[in-house]
Parts: sequence; structure tokens; C-alpha cells
Amino acid sequence: MPGKTAPVNPKLAQVPTVQIDASGTFKYILCKIYEGNNTSDYKYIVRGTADANFHADMYDYLDANLEAEGISCECVGGGKITHDPENKSITIFGKSQAYGPANHATTAGLLEEHFPDYTSITWSD
Repeated sequence: MPGKTAPVNPKLAQVPTVQIDASGTFKYILCKIYEGNNTSDYKYIVRGTADANFHADMYDYLDANLEAEGISCECVGGGKITHDPENKSITIFGKSQAYGPANHATTAGLLEEHFPDYTSITWSD
């Protein structure tokens, strides 16, 4: 008997799982999103950019955009990413002063799904 696959909430499915800068070292946040107050049906997403001075700047922008779509967003931590597309590598490290450290293993898993041809996606606490 095949395993049961949980249905995917279409509203959450439309939100890209990963959006990070094309290259460089920059701050990132790991967020948990869900529709309305239904916190049992959620998805993790990663956002990272050098355009943000603070992790909170990224979160405020993301939260406002998702809220307009009826999606709630909770930042579960942050850190930094070094993205080197030429060498197909990503390094995840550090923590956010505002949100604390993200679960870098979760972030690495999401990045591995998004960049399946990368040869090195590593993290450290």
C-alpha cells in the first residue's frame, strides 16, 4: 500500500521556497508560513539579500507582502549565506541578532532542493 501524501495548500505552494541573491555573502532569514491562523499546515521558506541592512528589514518586507495574500509569516531565525554559483557552492553560517540562529540544517535542505546541481551546500553553527 503506497504512503499517503498530505495535500499541499495551494496558497502556500504558490510562494517560492527559496529567493536569495545570485551571488555574494548576505544576510538570510528562515521563515515558517501558513494560511491565516492554521499553524498546523505550514511551509518553510528562505529569503536572503545583500540589499537588507538588517534581518528585520527582510522580514518586514516579506511579511507585508504575504499578509496581503492572507498568508501569515513567522521568522524562526537567520544567519548569513555565501553563494558562489561559479563553483556551485553555498555556505550557511552565523545568526541574526534580532531572531537568533536559524536551523541551518533546514535551510541547507531547502537550498539543496532548489539547487540540485550544486556540489557543495554546507553549514556551521
